[in-house]
Amino acid sequence: MTAATRPAEHPLFGEVPGDISVSFEFFPPKTEKMEAQLWDAITQLAPLSPSFVSVTYGAGGSTRERTHATVARIARETDLVPAAHLTCVGASKGEIAEIVDQYWEAGVRHIVALRGDPPPADGGKFVPHPEGYTCAADLVAGLKARHDFDISVAAYPEVHPDAVSAEADLDNLKRKIDAGASRAITQFFFSTDAYFRFLDKALAAGITAPILPGIMPVTSFAAIRRMSGNTEIPVWLESMFEGLDERPGPRALVAAVAAADLCKRLYDGGVRDFHFYTLNKAEQTYAICQLLGLRPKSIPGENAA
Repeated sequence: MTAATRPAEHPLFGEVPGDISVSFEFFPPKTEKMEAQLWDAITQLAPLSPSFVSVTYGAGGSTRERTHATVARIARETDLVPAAHLTCVGASKGEIAEIVDQYWEAGVRHIVALRGDPPPADGGKFVPHPEGYTCAADLVAGLKARHDFDISVAAYPEVHPDAVSAEADLDNLKRKIDAGASRAITQFFFSTDAYFRFLDKALAAGITAPILPGIMPVTSFAAIRRMSGNTEIPVWLESMFEGLDERPGPRALVAAVAAADLCKRLYDGGVRDFHFYTLNKAEQTYAICQLLGLRPKSIPGENAA
């Protein structure tokens, strides 16, 4: 037998002081029921004082109106900082200018600028609009020329599926930062080594902007497989979820612990900013933040008579 590497009196999350910053991603609802779920998630997570909350944009701009409505409502009815996703797909530069002018007038100052996923009708291949932006770096430059937005962009620790090489992908990220982006948010990943190697390469390439790790709790292992692209799914993670497809309660508990463990390993490596893909569900993300020592600034109802 060998001695345990971690003494029993030092549990994994026992000494995490909560000195972290978090941000959350939501997607625009399609139905009244989904809208109620979204606002329940926002209400539950808001006391954790996220630095911003982002709202996604469907493939081919398919959720444009719903994204704008959700972002505008967050700006209007909460104290949160909303960030609207915006893509190059299916819109001219003039149409994008009109969209961002509306955001600016609504008080939105943060944009997540993306190339975007093409609609299925295009066969999965990105084709620029004939009068639009050709890539995310051009979109960033156009947004900054229009208004002084705070802009986030995407980063890929395990390389974007469309990139010709890791070097070309990293060069693309540098162009986005040089065009005016303030930070990058990564695609979800499960390997801390992949993330830290990516940070080293980014720094060597002259990228000094923050690169926030994107954390995706596993709500459905089948869905993770579909969304993973070229993201490596470790064998140990697959083993953890074996037999839980029809057991949502245990699966949610395992997912929260697995994601919290990933965050703790990132924390031990010096990471203090985390971006969570919530899928409009609050419980797992809230539990992960709790394990990382983050506490709400105020608890709803605690001062009620």
